[in-house]
Amino acid sequence: MPELTIREKAAAAVRCQSAVLESGLTVLCRTMPGYSTVHAMYATPFGSTVRDFVLDGRPVHLPAGTAHFLEHKMFESEQGDAFSLYAKTGASANAFTSWDHTCYLFSATSRIDENLDILLNMVGRPWFTKETIAKEQGIIGQEIKMYDDSPDWRLLTAAFRCLYRDDPIRDDIAGTVESIAELTPELLYACTDAFYAPGNMVLAVAGNITLEQAVAACRRAGLDRPAAPHAVALPPAAEPGPVAQRELRFAMPVNRPCFALAYREPPIARGDMKREILCDMVTDLVCGGLTDLYRRLYDEGLVNPEFSGDYASTRTACAILFTGESTRPRQVAELVRQEIARLRRDGVDPELFTLVKNEMYGELLAILEGVENAAAQMTTAFLKGSTLEEQIATLAALTPADADEALRTMMLPENEAYVQIDPSGEAPGGEDAAE
Repeated sequence: MPELTIREKAAAAVRCQSAVLESGLTVLCRTMPGYSTVHAMYATPFGSTVRDFVLDGRPVHLPAGTAHFLEHKMFESEQGDAFSLYAKTGASANAFTSWDHTCYLFSATSRIDENLDILLNMVGRPWFTKETIAKEQGIIGQEIKMYDDSPDWRLLTAAFRCLYRDDPIRDDIAGTVESIAELTPELLYACTDAFYAPGNMVLAVAGNITLEQAVAACRRAGLDRPAAPHAVALPPAAEPGPVAQRELRFAMPVNRPCFALAYREPPIARGDMKREILCDMVTDLVCGGLTDLYRRLYDEGLVNPEFSGDYASTRTACAILFTGESTRPRQVAELVRQEIARLRRDGVDPELFTLVKNEMYGELLAILEGVENAAAQMTTAFLKGSTLEEQIATLAALTPADADEALRTMMLPENEAYVQIDPSGEAPGGEDAAE
């Protein structure tokens, strides 16, 4: 089959409908015949790493954990808690905050219009008081302690603290008990004015729903009218010097050592899907399940199936990480370093490149067969300044030469940091002592 025809078929498979309302809100819809469920996601590119901005000429500084705290508070109104409204409709609702966005969502098989009304009105009508903020501070304080007990999360945060001296990605998404104690209604309203304006958001729906149905819900919420504008400016990404710390080792209750081999990369410009995909692809080329290195590590018992490579990207930061558990973590890290050096020297095997590329095709198309994942994928693409069709087209156009060029500039030794968590009692000192 000609390459162009393959691309056209792939693009058609991921196509969705869209509309931009007069308020500036973008609505995305993937109607999926034969499905009974609807999944809706309402998202803003306001995450934990947004800590400073200028709103209508006024500088605003946020304590760590603000975006996550705001996510919790958006479910409350003067009329009550949105979860109680969802309970009456039978919908399953949730929300989450990442480094670079916040998302509110629900899944339902009936009363879809009513659930859309709850979602849009909840996020569109913020309500904060000193009393409700004080109550939530205690609840989130318990959640912060849960993060502190998670080895995976501690490993990731430690890796970012090694890679960066000042970037907000260093700080836990939930903040600290001390940082969220600084929050006030004024700060939270500044956040909603700046980042919860309709023109800054996207509503993505998938499943047994039409674009017309989603747009009608937006009209009922008043989102078909122009919104009051706010001037918002974010600080530029700072040019980093050397990594903050080359190595960090600490102990906590784990069964076997956990490790992260991390590399700091330049931030990915919004809309640069080629670099976004290459950051994702290079980890599979180094030690993905199709590589000889992964087979060796697994066959020799050096890693378990949880070992993998991934990347994290925000407006001001980007990192490639290899993480896992091993009784010999330093040996695994060294083998990964050697493989990166070999690929940089010899180039990527074209056959492996094709296999990894086809695997990424398959994963993306498979994801879009699930209602929940389809809505999430549309949302993520939009927030990164792209579309699902553009993602497919960019992936289709990649060549082994593109991967070779990426490997010449990514995962450089001078941008590396290593983190290891030992079972309690095996490492001298704790995390603070190591720092």
